[in-house]
Amino acid sequence: MSKRAVIVGWAHTRFGKLDDPDVETLIAQVARGALDHAQVGPGEVDAITVGVYNNGLTPQGFEGALVALGEPALRFTPAVHVENACATGTAALYRAMDFIESGRGRIALAVGAEKMTAVPPREVAEALLSGCYRKEEENPYGFAGIFANIAQTYFDRYGDRREELAMIASKNHGNGMHNPYAHVQKAFDVAFCNTVSDKNPIVAGPLRRTDCSMVSDGAAALVVADEETASSMARAIRLRARAHVNDFLPLSRRDPIAFEGPRRAWARALADAGVTLGDLSLVETHDCFTIAEMLEYEAMGLAGPGEGWKVIRDGVTHKDGRLPVNVSGGLKAKGHPLGATGISMHVMAAMQLMGEAGAMQVPNAALAGVFNMGGAAVANYVSILERAK
Repeated sequence: MSKRAVIVGWAHTRFGKLDDPDVETLIAQVARGALDHAQVGPGEVDAITVGVYNNGLTPQGFEGALVALGEPALRFTPAVHVENACATGTAALYRAMDFIESGRGRIALAVGAEKMTAVPPREVAEALLSGCYRKEEENPYGFAGIFANIAQTYFDRYGDRREELAMIASKNHGNGMHNPYAHVQKAFDVAFCNTVSDKNPIVAGPLRRTDCSMVSDGAAALVVADEETASSMARAIRLRARAHVNDFLPLSRRDPIAFEGPRRAWARALADAGVTLGDLSLVETHDCFTIAEMLEYEAMGLAGPGEGWKVIRDGVTHKDGRLPVNVSGGLKAKGHPLGATGISMHVMAAMQLMGEAGAMQVPNAALAGVFNMGGAAVANYVSILERAK
């Protein structure tokens, strides 16, 4: 690769049940917003990548072609749509970076968006199951059913850790209180999260509503440029390292709680960056379900197998802990509009590194990690970000 791509601007909608009628409207908001934030004109954009999962969530496909409808000056700019399950947003970002680093252009726009709340919950669950190996993993509870089985496998092997899952949920909801983009800006204490009730019913297996991320609408976008072009811009966030590791799609082909793909992605990214986990100021990780965050503690190296529960119990990942995790509220509180999630996570990290995270700000944030996962630890992306200027 001849050039290094850096993030030079971003935009982010509120996540939640939004009035915006469709993905097209959401894309238009953040595409223009990100270009304005980067102080880049549409005529300077050499390529566009759009990440939308869709798979039946909306009737409109061919989402790469929607950007120019909101910004007609992008009419003749090459645009593509990418999809990689819940890691669709990071796939879009990495594709835009690959374009820049190949030397084919100077500036690219990466957009992630999803409109999920306009269809009935049963249809959402059905659409999301296309991100699993349906021949073996079809179930009436959607992805909650898959992660419920993962949680039960963990409990059977290492002991019941529902209370620690409740601690993760409570932590992330507390953090989400300070995120103006979050779907849920309400704190829940551990006792509430750990108690089955009318307001916190069982969703599947051992997982309660507070263990599951929200069905959300939303969009986010990033502008990336080569370092030479970025030298005259107001912001520049470098991905010091980035790794993408895939694993088998069927859980039957692997240990479902080993999270070997995430483990390998973290190891590769940290090695390529020349840093250790202890060097990071914060991590934004993929807590689609609280059991996922617990397993990711083990995958990133905060704890050994079967000991991830100790991390939250010891306060390591709280905002004032040794390694703050999901100070944005994570997917749990911020929401999880699938195509937007990976872009959003990188925006949250970039804001921290620029000291522009407001009430979410981690003091003196210098190095951030992002982990975005597609499926049940199938497509695994890790980014190590630092401020370049």
